[in-house]
Amino acid sequence: MNLLVQLLHSAARLPLRAHPDDAGADLFAVEAVTIPAGERRDVGTGIALAIPEGYAGLVLPRSGLAFRQGLMVVNSPGLIDAGYRGEVRVCLFNSGAEAFTIEPGDRIAQLLIQAVATPTFSAHASLPASVRGRGGFGSTGLRIPPASPPRSAGPR
Repeated sequence: MNLLVQLLHSAARLPLRAHPDDAGADLFAVEAVTIPAGERRDVGTGIALAIPEGYAGLVLPRSGLAFRQGLMVVNSPGLIDAGYRGEVRVCLFNSGAEAFTIEPGDRIAQLLIQAVATPTFSAHASLPASVRGRGGFGSTGLRIPPASPPRSAGPR
């Protein structure tokens, strides 16, 4: 797939994969934005995308930013619909203890292009049974028993 990208800003860069087999491509900031501790800001990438029908763009956090600086994509994943042609902006939250400044050219998120199903929806009085049933939050968690103490190697 060749994805059409419009550069909207003089500092805009095409999304870039660090390695050929990476699923996500880095998105870059085109503006300096300081994010105070405990607050969120949107950061421009200076690009617009022509995502083909049947696909969507997912904006995902960069693990290094999350781990080292505490920066997270607020609505992770951010969703870019195929019909959207405006600037891709990334809403970042600073969970760290200090303000953090994004500089133009910084990698701020990853873009993943994903095929999507677009089902029709129909109302029904009941649904077919499943193994899980109505089990909700935490219902599939396994309780792992503590390890057994090691056997004595003594005489029998």
